[in-house]
Amino acid sequence: MLSQQLWHSHQYLVQACLEHPFVRGIATGELKRDCFAFYVGQDAFFLESFARAYSIAAAKAPDWQGFTSFHRLAAGVLKELELHENYALQWGVDLRKVQPANATRRYRDFLLATAWMGDIGAIAVAMSPCMRLYAYLGQQLALEPISENPYQAWIDSYSGDEFAALASQLEELADKYAPMTENISLSYRYALSCEQDFFSAAYSQGKS
Repeated sequence: MLSQQLWHSHQYLVQACLEHPFVRGIATGELKRDCFAFYVGQDAFFLESFARAYSIAAAKAPDWQGFTSFHRLAAGVLKELELHENYALQWGVDLRKVQPANATRRYRDFLLATAWMGDIGAIAVAMSPCMRLYAYLGQQLALEPISENPYQAWIDSYSGDEFAALASQLEELADKYAPMTENISLSYRYALSCEQDFFSAAYSQGKS
């Protein structure tokens, strides 16, 4: 399948994200509070664009199954945003005042440009690295639990079956609508590199 092929052929980026000091800091509970607070604001900002991209994809869907599937995925993002609102309260982040860092802006611009100009398959491929990566990171970090980890709620959210099911649903849409082309592979790779840059920006609090 297309999604499995893309995932396996880009494992070097996946593992770089898993070993990123930001992610390792979440795993150990030792990530600086300011780094996570910055991340929460940036991720909430980005997720709004993610939900919009799902809605654009739904409007472009050539069949009812695709239309309803993308709308269900958008609903999943809204639930994720509720989680971020709770994080924001906990970590003292005013989401109304968040300004996108360069890494956030690049990722958002890529995603929305793909949504507006690409077909439904291209949109699904551009979005699936985020979903699959977070499901993978959550599952991997859940294998090394520590007591009283301040970031345990984050790990629990992304390691659960519900989020993994959403990631699989999006990959099924990519498999159905996208052909394997060089541009598709480049788009997948770029999205994963944006994820890595996103973590770097949070780890350095926006300096990337």
